[in-house]
Amino acid sequence: MTFPIKWDLESIFKGGSDSQEFTEFLRETDNRMNQWIQRRDEMTIEELVRAIESISPRLRQTGAFVSCLTAQNVKDKQALLLAEKVQEQQVKAQKLHLVLEEKVGQLDEEQFKQLLKVDAVKPSAFMLEKTRKLSEDKMSSEKEELAAKLAKDGYHAWGSVYNEAVGRMEIPFDEDGETKNLSAGQLHNRLGSTDRSVRERAFAASQAAWEEQSPLFTQTLNRLSGFRLKLYEERGWENALKEPLDLNLMTEATLTTMWDTIIKNKPELYAYMDKKAELLGINQLALHDVGAPLPVGDDSKNHIPYAKACELIVKHFKRFSPKMADFAEMALRDGWVEAENRAGKRPGGFCTSFPVNQESRIFMTYDGSMSNVATLAHELGHAYHSWCLKDNEVQSQKQYPMSIAETASTFAEMIVADALVDEADSDDVKQMLIENKLSRSLAFFMNIHSRFLFETRFYEERKDGIVPTERLNELMVEAQKEAYGEKISSYDPYFWASKLHFHITGQPFYNFPYTFGYLFSMGIYARALKSEVSFEESYIALLQDSGSMTVEALAQKHLNVDLTKPDFWQEAIDVIIKDIRQFIKA
Repeated sequence: MTFPIKWDLESIFKGGSDSQEFTEFLRETDNRMNQWIQRRDEMTIEELVRAIESISPRLRQTGAFVSCLTAQNVKDKQALLLAEKVQEQQVKAQKLHLVLEEKVGQLDEEQFKQLLKVDAVKPSAFMLEKTRKLSEDKMSSEKEELAAKLAKDGYHAWGSVYNEAVGRMEIPFDEDGETKNLSAGQLHNRLGSTDRSVRERAFAASQAAWEEQSPLFTQTLNRLSGFRLKLYEERGWENALKEPLDLNLMTEATLTTMWDTIIKNKPELYAYMDKKAELLGINQLALHDVGAPLPVGDDSKNHIPYAKACELIVKHFKRFSPKMADFAEMALRDGWVEAENRAGKRPGGFCTSFPVNQESRIFMTYDGSMSNVATLAHELGHAYHSWCLKDNEVQSQKQYPMSIAETASTFAEMIVADALVDEADSDDVKQMLIENKLSRSLAFFMNIHSRFLFETRFYEERKDGIVPTERLNELMVEAQKEAYGEKISSYDPYFWASKLHFHITGQPFYNFPYTFGYLFSMGIYARALKSEVSFEESYIALLQDSGSMTVEALAQKHLNVDLTKPDFWQEAIDVIIKDIRQFIKA
């Protein structure tokens, strides 16, 4: 079977950034919204709900298409112009949401209860409950509308500036006797080399590049965070975590319990880090060693061609879930993935859904490393999540939080990682594969923790004014030292500049959802392994509820656990500790 390495966007809208189909789709979306906006004040709550549920998939469709265009070619100027139009439509749609918030907020408790019994809005009950809560926490609808308008060319623009600047970076790197100009994404892949000298040179080149760009990125980070904090101040929000917690449908008690349980268990990871350093032949891991693969006797085993990676993923998904395997085979076969290793692409990876087509598209840069295989499985997990929700006619129930999105993706990773360990044909390959699993634990427990610590402290200092480059570097290194327990020999002071997630405006504190999703999926996976019957349908049922309740309610309903208590988190971490002990003894 053929697995194309470049995606198919033509089946979504023909013509790329010059697509007349897309232009017409934008125009029709605009016409619909303008009609509703003109009479929004006289619309009933039921009419507003129908309008929002109707326009939501079209907005997600246009946003996804533009994201794909700008990711596959960062120099596509026409795509950037389209992104501007999409943002304008999103601002318009916000007007409908604000009127709904105002009208729902004006109801007393009894009136709201009666509203939820109306057949026309009953399926959107969870969305309305969230909307009512938002109405209590925000400014007046007039002020919120003004803030949304200003955000397009203010707040969100800083994220756009960052993306374009990173996309245009060409970083010189000496390789095979010649100097090559690499994109940020291509250089990042060099940090996963089995050759430490390559990693050291890649790290040095990376530091030089991000240092050169740091004056600009100091501005982007400070300005977007400044906008965010001023908006919070006007809303009366003192805690910078309020918005990310609300977006992730999570309480602070759950988040605190998760981090506290991780910190308690970090010494187990220190032993793993010491063992990895020993196997790499060094005294102590540097930051550029943390994610490095262990060398095996036959270095070719460290390189997996793209087609082989696709076959492995389909095969191993099937062991857990035939439905997931069939889906993955379809997605890989039908051109849902852009994985070509070429310059001009933005760094990183993502999965985005096209609800009108009931399809997804996956973006990454594949170079054959084991971590790339994990990334591909990860993004297919996201796509499968959306696929499980495709038949739900209520659009708001398809919009799940990032915390649960990262659960589906890391669950998919875990299936493939465990299966590869079981199939290893030698002890050194098995040890390499176990280490590959553990390196992801290290990323979620320490790398992500350092991001969370940095961002939390940065926002506190930003309240008092601009935080200069030198202080950003200090905050970053301090966070890394604390998160890694001072167990590594060198740090990355410019990580705040190189990591896209700090500059994403749509998802503040885009860090802890990864760790939550990882551990939540580990807990689910542990239960799946213990289950005496197929866990497939139970897992699908959990995913189908992911846009209809808080993470605490989801865990209580499907797993019968309380996420504000450490028991579940410890059960998930125990799975990792078992791997650590196996790795150390090998």
